[in-house]
Amino acid sequence: MPKKMQKKGNPSVHKELGAFDIKISSFGELEANYKIDSLNDFLNEKVDDKKLNERDLTEEE
Repeated sequence: MPKKMQKKGNPSVHKELGAFDIKISSFGELEANYKIDSLNDFLNEKVDDKKLNERDLTEEE
């Protein structure tokens, strides 16, 4: 099997995140230039949770 090609450059991110960068250390730890709490707040604002939406529909019935 051929090896995966290395992607060059930085991926595009949302304007509010700016230069967001995340890496996995040799010990399997996530290393990011953003605090996890602020990242979670951003995701809560911008992304709908499919599982929670389905749960709300079943509770209404």
